[in-house]
Amino acid sequence: MRSPADQQSAPDARLEQLQQQPLDVLIIGGGIVGSGVARDAAMRGLRTGLVEQHDFASGTSSRSSRLLHGGIRYLAQGRVSLVWEASKEKSLLREIAPHLADPLEFVFPTRKANGWPRWKLGVGVKLYDLLCGVGKGGGSGSMGVAETLRRVPGLNQTELTGAVRYHDALTNDSRLVLDTLNSAVRHGAIACNYVKLLDATAEGDLWRCELEDLRTATLHVVKARSVVNATGPWSDRMPNSETSLRLTKGVHLVIDRSRLPVDDAVVLAEGSRILFVIPWGERVILGTTDTDYHGPLDNPPCDDADIAYILQVVNDGFPAAKLTPKDLVSTWSGLRPLVADKNGNPSDISRRHKIAMSHAGWWDVTGGKLTTYRLMGEETVDAIVKFLGMKAGPCRTASTPIVESGHAEAFSGILPPPVSAAAVAHYCRVESARHLDDVMIRRSSWRHYHHNQMELAANVARWMAAELKWTDAETETELQRYRRLIGGVEGAAPRIGVAPVNGNGHAAAGAVRSGAI
Repeated sequence: MRSPADQQSAPDARLEQLQQQPLDVLIIGGGIVGSGVARDAAMRGLRTGLVEQHDFASGTSSRSSRLLHGGIRYLAQGRVSLVWEASKEKSLLREIAPHLADPLEFVFPTRKANGWPRWKLGVGVKLYDLLCGVGKGGGSGSMGVAETLRRVPGLNQTELTGAVRYHDALTNDSRLVLDTLNSAVRHGAIACNYVKLLDATAEGDLWRCELEDLRTATLHVVKARSVVNATGPWSDRMPNSETSLRLTKGVHLVIDRSRLPVDDAVVLAEGSRILFVIPWGERVILGTTDTDYHGPLDNPPCDDADIAYILQVVNDGFPAAKLTPKDLVSTWSGLRPLVADKNGNPSDISRRHKIAMSHAGWWDVTGGKLTTYRLMGEETVDAIVKFLGMKAGPCRTASTPIVESGHAEAFSGILPPPVSAAAVAHYCRVESARHLDDVMIRRSSWRHYHHNQMELAANVARWMAAELKWTDAETETELQRYRRLIGGVEGAAPRIGVAPVNGNGHAAAGAVRSGAI
């Protein structure tokens, strides 16, 4: 296994390393699933490479509700095994990534004739305790009307019958991806962002993979004994893929906590759907939608209708809030790559993952949940090791901390770190940040947390320019790119989807420390 100290830092050098000898596995896709596969494979001693056509975590993996959960609504659908599986993984993540798994209490108000009776939910949350275990904060329970209103001031009292409470956890989805990738690299993996798979063909026992470095427009050929397609919404568009997806869109809104001062997460039922009101430091996350999507993948829109729907549900639940689009700090919109099922509503489709070898050595990994990504990685690597006939070590991802003691925690957590040149330097040198939105959105979440976006972005761009040797013109290009991405007007509700790749190569000269992703 190559040690991180042996890895050269510049992106071109890392691509050259990928070409030096056939890999045991090349992973296509740098989201949560790809990062989980890469970490497990590298820790077992497989020669591991990963490429991502955009930035790491730039798709679905930075567009979630930021929750680690068993999925209490799946109990109502009878999917007990899925809840148990996710609950076990949630507990493991609390052990291996405690800085990214903050226990959070949820209050689920119940009302007359709304399809969610308190007695039924009370039974459900007790079963949830049995499946999930009772962690910090104690077990679940039921509350009467008076206690519910005390716990959730401002809640709509119409036909209120009380509430149930249960526990899950809050996380930071993109940080979970980046910290997992950092761990993979420490164990010998090579990870490159802004590198696109053009084609893959079988040549004997190897796969010949043609790659393009989108920042330098250079072509590279990498050979691998196996390939993992972990590209999420793009997975059915990859060469050799035999996946079938049903994409659904999820939109989230961020507001100031002063506008809706909740101490616990609140579940709001709207018919068979549920939405969350999630406290996040000085902010609150509202969401999500769950609707079928058939549009372009690179930039799923946050439509006015999506915003209106979420605000209506929240305002119905908290009538005095009177939230409007002017209250929005930010939004994000992402796609769920669900295993295709033409029957049922989007919210009823199982989040169970699927791992299939469509061609000898080519693996399609689809579906799943953020919470179960580690298990998906373990099962995928188990299948690869068996297929290759390797004598690999056992899986250790369930017991090995993702972040080594004293490493990176200052710049990784559920809440954004303080805005500083030191943080920007870390993201550029250690985590391959190459564009302004790489830092502002995925590595720091500053974009979703702070109001003074362009003033903040100007400072960050200046610090990035010093790290990546940008000219004044290149710095201005980055600022213009970022302004277009967030909506262009200070204080306007941004329509953030997956950041497009502009293909310029101005960041290629930036140095990254040995062992960095």
